[in-house]
Amino acid sequence: MVKDMKFKIGFDKRDKKIIIDYWNEVYDSQQWSEGPFTEKFEANWSQYNSLESVSFSSWAGAALAALEYFNVRGKTVLCPSNTFMATPLSVIKAGGNIEFVDCNKNDLCMSYHDLKEKIKIYNPVAIWVVHIGGHIAFEIERISKLCKKEGIILLEDCAHAHGASWNGKRAGCWGDVGVYSFYATKTISTGEGGMLVTGNKDLVEFAKQYRNYGKFDYTVEGLNYRMSEFTAALGCVQTDRLDDIVAWKNQYARKHLDNIYHNRVQFPKGMVSGFYKYIVFDPIDNSTGKVYEDPCHKIMKKYYELPHTDWVAENHWCVPLYYKGNE
Repeated sequence: MVKDMKFKIGFDKRDKKIIIDYWNEVYDSQQWSEGPFTEKFEANWSQYNSLESVSFSSWAGAALAALEYFNVRGKTVLCPSNTFMATPLSVIKAGGNIEFVDCNKNDLCMSYHDLKEKIKIYNPVAIWVVHIGGHIAFEIERISKLCKKEGIILLEDCAHAHGASWNGKRAGCWGDVGVYSFYATKTISTGEGGMLVTGNKDLVEFAKQYRNYGKFDYTVEGLNYRMSEFTAALGCVQTDRLDDIVAWKNQYARKHLDNIYHNRVQFPKGMVSGFYKYIVFDPIDNSTGKVYEDPCHKIMKKYYELPHTDWVAENHWCVPLYYKGNE
């Protein structure tokens, strides 16, 4: 059964008529940007995450807005090496300096122990925590408390974490800001797109100006990162379906995968994964590949010791797990 499970975008065909009706509504309105569906998508995501939300045309736009707001230019930001290059590149584009932190073997996410050591060395202004594979970083609570104690800004990369929670708390709710991606491969997708979530009202207003050239007083040096109404309409439909998708993936994992793959990421009590990836630590024939093949520190030729990151790069694989609840 698993071998025949080929990649499929997480879209429920029962929603096809709804999205076509929405798109017709956008078409007829002649308001293809900055309209009611953008507002609706943001409101829906705010309700889902219990934080104010600002939509962007990409994860990168939202990340840059956050980094510009916190003024990381010329300062050091720490992030895990076991992540997509988008995370460190966002810091570089915002004028910051990037240094890397090792990960844990059990969850593939940032190591609290190594983070403490790197804070002593680099004195960072901010930290990117990445929720890898669809689950919450296991040490996020300790990392959050450490950042508050040290006065360090905590940014959460939630690109994989749609629908993830820990004791009811969603990804993006531990730090100063969270950034989601709606790229085509994600648990829910709008093709392209991003969402910034935060409890900081000043950041919300900054982000809204940043995505729109700094309008209307141009005190914010932004560019065009607006989400189209067609994209936002799709986001509304996908948000409404997210709980069903996550429930289906969790049920499928329990019924068809957990009894086969014992050497896998094991979630702590109270954690729900969105299962962007189903990660195991034994080689498998039907793997969809790895979350990331090459650690960022090696791509960027920063040659220092990150032993757990190197181990994870060599010793994890992803089992196919794609939503097919509509079939």
